[in-house]
Amino acid sequence: MKIIIKEVSNNRDLKKFISFPYKLYAGNKYWIPPLISEEMSILRKDKNPAFDFCEAKYWLAIKDGKVAGRIACIINSRYIEKWKNKYARFGWVDFIDDENVSKVLFDKMETWAREMGMTAVHGPLGFTDLDPEGMLIEGFDELGTIATIYNYPYYPEHLQKYGYKKDIDWVEFEVDVPDKFPEKIKRIAAIVKRKNKLHILDAKKKKDLLPYTKEIFYVINEAYEPLYGVVPLTEKQIEKYIKQYFGMISPEFVSIILDEQNKIAGFGITMPSMSKAFQKAKGKLFPFGLFYIMKAMKNNDRVDMYLVAVRPDLQGKGVNSLLFNEFFKVFVNKKIMKTETNPELESNTRVQAQWKFFVRRQHKRRRCFIKKLKKPKVGKK
Repeated sequence: MKIIIKEVSNNRDLKKFISFPYKLYAGNKYWIPPLISEEMSILRKDKNPAFDFCEAKYWLAIKDGKVAGRIACIINSRYIEKWKNKYARFGWVDFIDDENVSKVLFDKMETWAREMGMTAVHGPLGFTDLDPEGMLIEGFDELGTIATIYNYPYYPEHLQKYGYKKDIDWVEFEVDVPDKFPEKIKRIAAIVKRKNKLHILDAKKKKDLLPYTKEIFYVINEAYEPLYGVVPLTEKQIEKYIKQYFGMISPEFVSIILDEQNKIAGFGITMPSMSKAFQKAKGKLFPFGLFYIMKAMKNNDRVDMYLVAVRPDLQGKGVNSLLFNEFFKVFVNKKIMKTETNPELESNTRVQAQWKFFVRRQHKRRRCFIKKLKKPKVGKK
């Protein structure tokens, strides 16, 4: 039967677009269902401040009267301005194991990108670097996290057949929490603290973190600035992320290092793993999703790392040792057994070097693919 490509043009279509993976991955024990409300908040133009500088289109592939695939294409004008690359981004890509379906989706996305004057497409990427990114190419039998994309092994196989190649990879580690924290890191942390005149923010309650929330994102903008594809967050985006995420964060799993002027020198945000709680919630906070999430916050033996950043003028000076010294005090006290690093650029050897003191395994790898677009043929006059 013929495959129909339908552009998402209303909220009814958008709900189908968002709900498709819940059917595709039904029963899969590694996929983590995102919250439907958060997906709507990201993909709706009236909800996401990234649309101040982004254009996006979404498409559904319909086969035998049923949704068989989806894809989004994003053109981020601030990315183009900063990186001088006229690249479109693809994301939110899912499809059944049928090359007729995936080929039609990618052809449609590439055609629009070409019509918009783009010279290449790369992805999976989101509107910002804080959206899930990178297609899984290793670790298909590992439990995902709420910050990452899960996909079936056939996804990258399809892309490679359509001319997509590696642009960059991210690696992920599972790190054992030791019964006794390495003495070397303790010594380094003490020296770094004294030498740079740093101190730890003593945050007991969420309200103790609030004065620093904006500054956290300013440090992110500075520290992440040279990383692959990163575009600084705007004030409107920062406000959105503060409202969206800081209500869930537990202060004891946040470490903020301050300098003599009480400015943030570095910070780390971790959370008890929400993976199994989100699987039980099935994309909804109510009636029981919130209960599963709150339970996971209190009783858990796994932690996920989300954001870690050190101010550029202090990078390479051991501030990370101070951060991890604080983290692992809490982890040991809470009887945490494992921590997930979440994605780290394979080229970021400085970040990966910090795990050499611990028992760890590199258990996942994800990839940003790229394809150069051919210029449309111009007919003879």
